[in-house]
Amino acid sequence: QVQLVESGGGSVQAGGSLRLSCAASGLTYSRYFMAWFRQAPGKEREGVASIDSDGSTRYSYAAKGRFTISRDNAKNTLYLQMNSLSPEDTAMYYCAASGYGLSLSASLFPYWGQGAQVTVSS
Repeated sequence: QVQLVESGGGSVQAGGSLRLSCAASGLTYSRYFMAWFRQAPGKEREGVASIDSDGSTRYSYAAKGRFTISRDNAKNTLYLQMNSLSPEDTAMYYCAASGYGLSLSASLFPYWGQGAQVTVSS
């Protein structure tokens, strides 16, 4: 079965950086569109960034210019480099996989990881 396992979450002060990783198994990774979503307490899950098999990317307004999504198809791993973090970035971050397209819509992603907590203090 498909498994997505996030790592790299943690606590950081405002202005700091974190790098999330997502190890994928049980799917032909290189054929899938991958994405990062996040969900803060009391808020809906929102798309952060997505990437296709060739490296084309799409970012949310909040992430653009600060976050970088990348993937290593040889290692079946997805990454999210997050810089200039602010308390508003505090959320559970989820890795997701889809066969449908370069999207930031959660409804198009059938496979999800368990999440990695990111906490940014001021």
